[in-house]
Amino acid sequence: MNSSLAGILQIVLLVVALAVFYKPLGDYIARIFTSEKHSRVELGLYRVMGIDKDADQKWGTYARSLLAFSAVSVLLVYLIERIQHWLPYSNGMANVNPVTAWNTAASFVTNTNWQNYSGESTMGYVTQMAALAVQNFLSAGVGIVVAIALVRGFTRNKTDRLGNFWVDLTRVTIRLLIPFSIIGGIILMSTGVIDNFNLTSAVHTLSGGMQSIVGGPVASQEVIKELGNNGGGFFNANSAHPFENPNGFSDWFEIFLLLVIPFSLCRTFGKMVKDNRQGYLLVAVMVSLWLVAVGGISFFEWQHAGTALQQAGGAMEGKEVRFGIPGSSLFGGSTTVTSTGAVNSFHDSFTAFGGGILLFDMMLGEVVPGGVGAGLYGMLMLAVVTVFIGGLMVGRTPEYLGKKIRPSEMKYAALYILATPASALIGAGLSLGFSVPRRAIFNAGPHGLTEVVYAFTSMANNNGSAFAGLGTAQTWYQVTGGIVMLIARFAPEIFVLALAGALAKQQPVPASAGTLETHKPLFAGLLIGVIIILVGLTYFPALALGPFAEGLH
Repeated sequence: MNSSLAGILQIVLLVVALAVFYKPLGDYIARIFTSEKHSRVELGLYRVMGIDKDADQKWGTYARSLLAFSAVSVLLVYLIERIQHWLPYSNGMANVNPVTAWNTAASFVTNTNWQNYSGESTMGYVTQMAALAVQNFLSAGVGIVVAIALVRGFTRNKTDRLGNFWVDLTRVTIRLLIPFSIIGGIILMSTGVIDNFNLTSAVHTLSGGMQSIVGGPVASQEVIKELGNNGGGFFNANSAHPFENPNGFSDWFEIFLLLVIPFSLCRTFGKMVKDNRQGYLLVAVMVSLWLVAVGGISFFEWQHAGTALQQAGGAMEGKEVRFGIPGSSLFGGSTTVTSTGAVNSFHDSFTAFGGGILLFDMMLGEVVPGGVGAGLYGMLMLAVVTVFIGGLMVGRTPEYLGKKIRPSEMKYAALYILATPASALIGAGLSLGFSVPRRAIFNAGPHGLTEVVYAFTSMANNNGSAFAGLGTAQTWYQVTGGIVMLIARFAPEIFVLALAGALAKQQPVPASAGTLETHKPLFAGLLIGVIIILVGLTYFPALALGPFAEGLH
């Protein structure tokens, strides 16, 4: 089959599968958070943890619960890494050094999964399972519950309560992430993804040499790595490794996993606000930008400029021949528009404009469809900004879903919009301004600049993918990267919860002739325009001096 035709078929099948799951999965997630019943397992956990299941928290209490839980999580992950040599199934691994342990703990708790180490030669099996895989579930759950709290801000009236963080996190983990991971893990094992406790073994190669082969509980972690938009690989090669991603079907299925919850959450939103049209509009915007991104990457990777690319039929350097350009472009585009960051090819080897689109995807704020939960609340914050701009155009107080967007609400939205790019650009600027971090840039010129900007954009947007050519294992990048990941994850979530609290206190206002209809194509166009303009105003200098300059050279 022609490669380009195979690529189109992959996308068509993927869109069909996502469309099939959109309604049932979105409705199921809505029921998780609206049901008044608690399972016996949940009730048992509440008793053990001392949780009052009927307590309804103010936004400040909800935020403090989230921050306290995440702080304890960072400490526990750090501790396990530092003592892993004495744990069972350490596979002979030494204790992780302090700066790498700090960076990794911050990375996995924030759903970033940025990795400054090779998994198979640094982390023992217990560390992989008890520290990293546990956070794959919980950090994904935190993102989802923050989005649900914001939705409750739109649906509740004249109250200062947004729900119970502990109940929400318990429910989404037990009712959604664990059962879907069990099913997905079985499917991955059937495709050839390994899952065992075999220790490292030495084998003779066909050339007469020796090679060390590492086993491990891979499938059980690969599934939540993708489903929870985490992206941290068991192996250094991530989803390019045949033990994590053995064939074309496993590659397609992993892309499906990383997209299915973020897209379906739009249906959850529509269901909970009792207007499914609102969900359809958001998912239409997300799908449109996602397909444009994948198409753009594919176009530039298929370019045959130069003798080497003509002979290869495209930019094949750094790509797995099992997946080729279609599978690599679809995976790369999908993993950077979400907060997944998993890779099945070498992003640093993409063409200048192809890699530029990967970078641009993250600069969108990871809202197309973005991370699990983070994509929905990010898109809703942008929708609030869009409604505010629309209100200014017609000279009336803007409203969104019956709630007025006043200066106080707009301040929270503006702070949200500024937090992530400020973290990314300040981190990149300091790294370029000091001599020590500059010494870790191995490529000169625009490409070296792109690598630094890509690294901090990836960390700030909780993506975790990277361009190579940058020595991010250097202490500077380990320490500052951990700080950037924590700030860029939790500061925006605090602003989301603050906005939710402000909206929940309001008395809804009825729609009138001047109300902007937020379920119509006009609003979709305005929303896309706002997203693109914000990215341009924020990041254009970095894009112009990096991928644009390299591509036009």
